This record gives sequence, structure tokens and C-alpha cells, in this order.
Amino acid sequence: MDLQLTGKTAFISGSTAGIGFAIAKQLLREGATVIINGRNQHGVDKAVKELKEITGKSAVSGIPADFSNAEEVDRLIGRLPAIDILVNNAGIFEPKPFAAIPDEDWRLLFEVNVLSGVRLSRHVLPRMLADNWGRILFISSESAIYIPTEMIHYGMTKTAQLAVSRGLAQLTKGTDVTVNTILPGPTKSRGAGDFLESLAKSGNTTVDEVERSFFRDGRPSSLLQRFTSVDEVANTVVYFASPLSSATNGAAIRAEGGIVNTIV
Repeated sequence: MDLQLTGKTAFISGSTAGIGFAIAKQLLREGATVIINGRNQHGVDKAVKELKEITGKSAVSGIPADFSNAEEVDRLIGRLPAIDILVNNAGIFEPKPFAAIPDEDWRLLFEVNVLSGVRLSRHVLPRMLADNWGRILFISSESAIYIPTEMIHYGMTKTAQLAVSRGLAQLTKGTDVTVNTILPGPTKSRGAGDFLESLAKSGNTTVDEVERSFFRDGRPSSLLQRFTSVDEVANTVVYFASPLSSATNGAAIRAEGGIVNTIV
């Protein structure tokens, strides 16, 4: 299927690894020009090189910025060309008991996970509306609905993304600009893989057993009963970044393996 992305320019925050990297890879394969982002120049350069080698495409570049630093984000925004597709993927998480989460951690997760998308969307949306075409996608999580007790502060930020996305979508009424949110489930990204390995090591068991016990005890409602791959999530994202998804706006689209046990 031709997703009609040739000639479109996409920016993906937090895209030197994991879901963001997979989205960049798929967008490149579909003919888009892609700008990636990571916290430092070395990581960005390495990811750009890898993307060129994997896809055989050269239309990829990168801009470093740490999304916990507003000044760095402002500099990044100043370097962006006209953007047709914005994927707000930058995010951090940390499992921590509620009583042990200090105010600083709440602020940090909100800064990175929520305000990153707010700042970028504020920059690109007026141009998209003027051009009468654009796609803004927030990469949220099933944690926006199925709040994880082991990281409530993370769940809070993912729910906030739903509110921001829906509010922005309402500003696009009557245009060919859409704003949607993608809700992946537990995904075997680099961060999740490191987390599983640390749990396996501390529990003197295997990563496979940690994964099985996680879904058996922590996410029993999952229909998939495994971690999704980053490519599975990216496939969903890239379709909703395309002109073919024009009838979907203001939606929360699940790619979470059936963890959320509701029909709406």
C-alpha cells in the first residue's frame, strides 16, 4: 500500500532508539524526509547513520535537544524547517512507589512527557492550519487509561497527553489537519529491555520468565500476553501520519494488545 508520504517532512522527538527510531525507519521507507532527535549530537549522528544503512535512504537528519531543558528545545525549534508530520514521542518513565515520588520527579516527567509535545505543537500547528494539511501524533500509552500503580506519575503524564491532543484536534475543525494519540502497550524498547534484564538479574531468573510473570500478575487483561515490538507500534503510527488516515481526528488509537478492557 502506498501511504502517499513522498514529499512530506516529519519530525520525531526522542527518536534515536526504540519506538521513535522505528517510526523514523518506516517513514523513510515510505518516502518521507525525516528529522530525528536525541539528547546529544553523538547519539543523533549514530542513529542517522544507522537509518541510512538500514533503509538505503539519505533523506534523514537530526537535531539534538534534551527535552527537560526548555532552552535546548527553543534552539531545536529554531532549526526546524516546515514540518508536515510531528510525532511527539519524547518521554521518560521510572517505576517508583507513590509515597517515594518527590515533587521534582512529578515536574520532570511532566516537563519531558507533556510540555515537549505542547511546545512543538504550538510551533507547527499554525503553519499546518495555514497550509490546510498536517499530522500531529502524540505517543501516549495504555498507562493513560490503565494507570500503573508502580508509576502513577508516568500515568498522569500519559493521560495529560490525551487531553492536549483532543484539545488541539478541536482547533483543526473543517481542515485537513488531524491530531491523534497512539496508545502503545508494554513495548520491548531499549528502556524496557534494560528494565527486564535488571529484574531478571535481581530475581536470579530469566528475561522470558520475567516477561511471563509481568503479564500474568501485572497485566492479566492483556490479550496479547507479550510485549509488542517497536515495529508493530511504528506501523500503526505511520498509517495515522499518512493522508490515508484523513477520517480519523481527535482519536485515541490503541496498539496495546488488549490490556484496556473497555469497548470505547
